[in-house]
Amino acid sequence: MHIYGFITTILFILLLPFIYIIRAINGKFLYGWKSKLGFFTPPALGNKVIMYHGVSVGEVIALENLIKKTKETFPEYKIVVTTGTKTGQEIAHKKYSEIADFITYFPFDIPFCVNRFLKKIKPTVVLIAETELWPTFAFDCKRKNIPLYIINGRISDSTYKSYRFFRLFFKNILGYYTGIFTQSQYDNEKLINIGANPSTTCIMKNLKFDVKKSPEKIDMGKGRIIIAGSTHQGEDEIAINTFTKLKKEFPDIKLLLVPRHLKRVPHASELAQETGLPYGLRSNNDNFTDKDIIILDTLGELSKMYQICTFAFIGGSFNNTGGHNPLEAVVYSKPVISGPSIHNFRDIYGILSRTNAGKVVKTPQELKDYMYLLLNDKEFYETACRDCEVVFNDQQGALDFVINKLKEIL
Repeated sequence: MHIYGFITTILFILLLPFIYIIRAINGKFLYGWKSKLGFFTPPALGNKVIMYHGVSVGEVIALENLIKKTKETFPEYKIVVTTGTKTGQEIAHKKYSEIADFITYFPFDIPFCVNRFLKKIKPTVVLIAETELWPTFAFDCKRKNIPLYIINGRISDSTYKSYRFFRLFFKNILGYYTGIFTQSQYDNEKLINIGANPSTTCIMKNLKFDVKKSPEKIDMGKGRIIIAGSTHQGEDEIAINTFTKLKKEFPDIKLLLVPRHLKRVPHASELAQETGLPYGLRSNNDNFTDKDIIILDTLGELSKMYQICTFAFIGGSFNNTGGHNPLEAVVYSKPVISGPSIHNFRDIYGILSRTNAGKVVKTPQELKDYMYLLLNDKEFYETACRDCEVVFNDQQGALDFVINKLKEIL
């Protein structure tokens, strides 16, 4: 590790100016670089600190319920949250500003940056979401007797092939981790194959599946209801156009359209009006007794609305947003459909799409065709609903697994 640290330090010093210039030209600056170098001033954290790291948006979102539960279970401990990207940092501040005691960037993986970071944070335990392997950070945690865990661990097929090629190197790094807890048997086997210790590598399932049903019961009238949830610009048109085409063959269907941002409600209302179908607004207490389209123009109600749908289209997936959480619908055993942009929830869709619980389509036409299948084939639809329940139940328990491990450590 001394050789690795020396080489990475020299390369870092030589390449940093060029990287900065290139990213500046591309409009992608080195956000948080001072913090990553260790030049930050944390609040007084004391000697009881639980640190969580999620590199970007998807990982930060996955940690939400766990961090809240950690704060509740271990109130005497300070919580530090780190990210590796600007977008991850923004989400962390948005979600955890009232929960975490300090939010900052993860250090560059070179000795002087890692040393400065660990001296300032002094973590009692470090939990890293997904599978990020930082040799210097892992080595220093081992040297300082700081328990270091990978939680919600997974490894893609392409990454696995690369790691297998350098198995001896990664086996050494993986040995510095106190424990590695994976999402599935498949991920577990792959990590063991690249050198993880079988005795400290086990399955915890997936944190993102720790979603709860709302206790509130919703009734908005009769009919098979399609929800187009968290739609972004251009997706309202896709949802309404698809719905109106299907409506001609399935007169009983209804549409609950949910723009991601309320400022787009007027535009969504115009689109609904253009269809010539009766439409209304949730804020007016309109329902499907006499409306075919209702626009959800109230805050914080979408997740509980999924209980009334037949199936759901999850927005943010026909642009570059990266999708939104499909599990808010799946928890009610409702099949989900998404466009191709799902990078924020790729692992979730990977699990769902192995069954009929979830479907990723490439085009609006494919969206219409799959909706038609769910509406027209009763047996297929019922199988999809059962798949939702089976998949969801199979993945439950990850949050309690981590909390119980922390109880053993702290």
